[in-house]
Amino acid sequence: MISLAHRRLLVAVAASCLSIGHIAAWAAAPVVEVIAYAHPPVQSALKPLRDSLARQGTNVRVVEIDMETPQAERRLQAVGLKGHIPVVILIDGQYRHKRADGSTVEFVSFPAGPGTPPGVKGTWSAADVEAALKARDTHTR
Repeated sequence: MISLAHRRLLVAVAASCLSIGHIAAWAAAPVVEVIAYAHPPVQSALKPLRDSLARQGTNVRVVEIDMETPQAERRLQAVGLKGHIPVVILIDGQYRHKRADGSTVEFVSFPAGPGTPPGVKGTWSAADVEAALKARDTHTR
């Protein structure tokens, strides 16, 4: 039979393990899914975003999905998107995010900025993705 002291020790160890699990989940790096066509002009339009994500290092986990694969089609369906979309950026499975000013930004289609084809007006930028990641980090702590 286990003594009361041993039981208390086992309960304390179990509680510590659960706490460590919660801390690990709390501190988990966000997952950024880049679902995009693997050819120009999409690739040149995404260069600023990819450079930004690369600077984040291990603070984010980046998953690249070629838009022309069945995996991309399934992923877009899972988030409620369909049609010919050149780019979708998901942060922890979401493409809609709140800006600091309260407006909503959707990381869908071409971004604004360098590399975006002439005549295409992007509604989001690499800076918007950085801000969404920063806001996510602030809200999870």
